[in-house]
Amino acid sequence: MYYKVAAVDAIILYFGDEISEEISDRVLALYHALKAAPIEGLIEIIPSYTTLYLQFDLRVHTHEILFAQIRALGTEIESSSLPKGREITIPAYFDPSVGLDLERVAALHSLSIDEVVRLYTQRTYRVYTIGFAPGYAYMGSVDARIATPRLATPRAQIPRGSVAIAHTQCAVYPEASPGGWNILGRTATRMFDRGLEGFSYLRAGDRVRFEAISREQFLAQGGRI
Repeated sequence: MYYKVAAVDAIILYFGDEISEEISDRVLALYHALKAAPIEGLIEIIPSYTTLYLQFDLRVHTHEILFAQIRALGTEIESSSLPKGREITIPAYFDPSVGLDLERVAALHSLSIDEVVRLYTQRTYRVYTIGFAPGYAYMGSVDARIATPRLATPRAQIPRGSVAIAHTQCAVYPEASPGGWNILGRTATRMFDRGLEGFSYLRAGDRVRFEAISREQFLAQGGRI
């Protein structure tokens, strides 16, 4: 673990340079330890794939002093003590009427639409971090047989609840917004909620499965087409 200065009152801790569950476990173990027993003067903690962002009170710490305290704490933390992430199932409707790129993704990989949906829904995805927008959970990893690059030109508006992939990552758009990911389907489950911690339905460390549902089920759950 090492750090870089992010701002006059912030540092970024680096745990590795590749996306992996082992590195994510180390990031989240320290994150939860700091949340449970916060260091004085620590203002904000944000976990990501391989890093932890820390903002601090300049009256209490310097970059070097804070890192020394974190490093001392980090040597005592085992990722095996990490709180178990929740198991969450998200129902989603997969169809070209809501999956704007479903047919194209299928054609690109010489698969049928049903095969794309099967490959997508048979996996359990780990939530690595929340970013881009409140409630936007970056998850992985998508089956290599359907991994698809981002769009060359992002769309100006993606509907709320759109289930999307980009390379081996997947996500659900929490609100209508611009975006360049490949849209496979849509869910009525709300990813953004002001009443939840961090405004997000999903949290880093959660494990998520997508369940394919019918058009009628999707509409009954409050979905819109």
